[in-house]
Amino acid sequence: MDTLRNILLAPLSWLYGLAIGIRHLLYDMHILHSREVSVPTICVGNLTVGGTGKTPHIEWLIRQLGSRYKVAVLSRGYRRRSRGFVLADESSTADTLGDECMQLHRKFPNVPIAVCRNRVEGIEQLLKRCPKVQVVLLDDAYQYLRLRCGVYILLTTADRLYTDDRLLPLGRLRDFARQSQKANAVIVTKCPDTMTPIDRRVASNRLQLPAYQNLFFSGIRYQPLPKFKNALLLTGIARPDYLLQHIGDVPHIAYPDHHRFTKADIRHITEAAEQADIVFTTEKDYARLLAVELSDSLKDKLFPIEIEVALDDGELLLEQIKRYLQICI
Repeated sequence: MDTLRNILLAPLSWLYGLAIGIRHLLYDMHILHSREVSVPTICVGNLTVGGTGKTPHIEWLIRQLGSRYKVAVLSRGYRRRSRGFVLADESSTADTLGDECMQLHRKFPNVPIAVCRNRVEGIEQLLKRCPKVQVVLLDDAYQYLRLRCGVYILLTTADRLYTDDRLLPLGRLRDFARQSQKANAVIVTKCPDTMTPIDRRVASNRLQLPAYQNLFFSGIRYQPLPKFKNALLLTGIARPDYLLQHIGDVPHIAYPDHHRFTKADIRHITEAAEQADIVFTTEKDYARLLAVELSDSLKDKLFPIEIEVALDDGELLLEQIKRYLQICI
C-alpha cells in the first residue's frame, strides 16, 4: 500500500519541488527581491508543516529578551478571520489574531503582538503603532523570502529530522532540506527526557551542520496537572502524541490542527464532558474555544495545560542573539 501511495504521489511531489525551486531561483537571480527592515529581526521557523514547537520557542525568546529589550512579535495569524494588519488589544480573539497569537497575547499582554500576511508591511505598521520596539520576533517566516531577517532559528523535531523527510505530499517538507543552510542556529525540539548523549550525537551526524551553525536541543516541560478521577483530553493540534504521553490513558477527543470549533463540535464536547470532572486542553485550543459560545459548566471544567521550553545550552544561543542585537541597536 505504501509503495502504491508513493508511486501516486511522486509526480505531485516533483511538481511541488519544481514550483518552489523556481521561486528560490527568482530570488537568487534578483528578479524577485528580498528586503531588510529598520529594526532587528529574529525568525523562528521550520521546513515542515506544523508541529515543531515554534510558539513555545517564541515564548522562550520573549522571556529571555523581554527584560532587556522592547520585544514585539509578528506572525501571519494562520486561520484568522480578519484581514490586513491587526495589533492585539483587549478586544482580540482567536478569530482576529489566530489561535497561536491569541495564546501569546494572553500570556504576554504587555508585549505588542501583531499579525499581517505581508511581513514587511506588518513590521512597518508595527513600528508606526509601537515606535519603541527594538526587536521583532517573527513566528513562522522562514519561507517568507520577501523579508531578509537578521537571525534565523530553524526547528526540527527529534523524531523526524528534516534530513529524514521528503517534500510534500510524499513527506512533510514544505521546502528543500538544503534551505537549512541559511539558519544561524538549528534546534532539535521535543526531545524526550530519555534522550542520551549518544542519541544527540546520532542526530548531529544525520543533520551534518556546517561549521557556522550551532546545534541545540530542547524539550517540552508541562505544568503539573491536578489529579481528578474522571478526566477528558481535548486537542486540535498537529501532533498530540507528546501530550498523550504526558497525560496518560484518558478519553481523548481529537480534531485537526487549528480546527475551528463548530456548534456541533461544542455539543459533542459538552456531552462528552458531562462524565468528566476536568477537561484538559492545550493553550492553543483554549484560545480558540474562548472565541465560541460555551456553557458555564464546560467553561468551568476547561484546564489549559501550560508548557515551557527547556533549551540546553540556551545561554549560548542567547549570547549569539545578543551579539547581533548589540551591533544593530
